[in-house]
This record gives sequence, C-alpha cells and structure tokens, in this order.
Amino acid sequence: MGAEIEIRNLTKTFIKDAQRIEVLQGLDLTVSAGESLAVLGVSGAGKSTLIHILGALDHPTSGAVLFDGLDVFQWDEKRMARFRNQSIGFVFQSFNLLPEFTSLENTMMPALVHGFSRREAKERAQIILNDVGLGDRMTHKPGELSGGEQQRAAVARALMMEPDILLADEPTGNLDRSTGIKIEDMLINLNQTKRVTLIVVTHNKSLADRMSRRIGLGDGRIYAIA
Repeated sequence: MGAEIEIRNLTKTFIKDAQRIEVLQGLDLTVSAGESLAVLGVSGAGKSTLIHILGALDHPTSGAVLFDGLDVFQWDEKRMARFRNQSIGFVFQSFNLLPEFTSLENTMMPALVHGFSRREAKERAQIILNDVGLGDRMTHKPGELSGGEQQRAAVARALMMEPDILLADEPTGNLDRSTGIKIEDMLINLNQTKRVTLIVVTHNKSLADRMSRRIGLGDGRIYAIA
C-alpha cells in the first residue's frame, strides 16, 4: 500500500481584485510510497492550497502532480472523482462530518458513493470504527461526540476505502493536548502498519517531529527542515 507522489514545477496563482497572487511558485517534491511527511509554515504560506492540490480537490495553475507516475490532472472530472474516492483519504481540522448523520453513517459515506451496498458499507464501517475506538459511539451524531471522538470518526471515514494516501490538514488543531496525542498516535500507526503515504499540514512541532521527513513552505517555495 502507499503511493509515490511527484510534484514538478507546481504553481498556483489566484486573481483577487485584479491582482495576481502567486501562492505556490515552481515547487518540486517527491514523496516516496509509505513515507510520512510534515508540511510546516506560517498561516497563509500556501500549505492548505498544496494539500488540496495533492488531494485533487483543486487544480494547479501549471506544473504536474504525478501519483505513481500518473498525472491525474490530465483526466476528466469523473475519473478524478473516482481517484479521490478510492485512493485518497482526507482528515480536516474542522472534522467536516455531516451533522445529521451518525458516526456510522458518516463513515459509510465514501463506500456508498463508490457503489457498495448498504450492508457491505455498514459492515466495513463497523470494523473501522471499532479499530479507532468508537465501537460504542456508532449511533451518535457529531454533536453528541467530543472533539477527539469527532476526529476519530473523521479518520475512520478517511480510511473507509483503504486509501493509498492519507492527507491531514491540521488534524490536531482543534483538540486539547492529550486528545491530540491520541490522534497523532493513530496517524503514525496507520503509516507504519498499513504503509499509507501520510502527508500532514501542521503547526504542531511534536507531530511534525514524528514524521519521517519535514519540509517548510514560505513565500510560495519549499525549504528544507532538519
């Protein structure tokens, strides 16, 4: 499991009030299959923009992003959507759970979108929720869960399709220190045992230090961090 990601001369430009804002400027980066990478930088450095492009949620202005040698941005939207659903798991700082659905239903969602039967999706979701420690909270809606429990549910949903790549944008940003460490442990364990390629955008130095590699992003460019 895991996928190699190669970024070649990646740029992203936004137009705001008739002005060009160059958020990413000619980035080159290779992330090996099964590697864990932390992306650090001040707010506004382009970290979230980068991770959205890596997740095929946004398009680069120019350059290429290759997944195991394939340039997904050359595909039509239907094929890209299938790639996102099958190959990439997302964990966001704000959890992004649907408030009207239970933990179980939120976790089932990617499988249902993919075309699994409800029975198949439910069985897989139950296994994953048990794995992340939410076996007794499956019927609870997000508003009935603690912040840490909501993030565990978000991780479960991200793992539903057994992705090759797991992208986490400030996954501990809204959590207290103790709960954040538990989420850190979970992400590290997934990377080490499942060999999922893990990329984490974070301000959390302790989480970054647990990654196999760290890079910084500033002024639209990548710089090395020891």
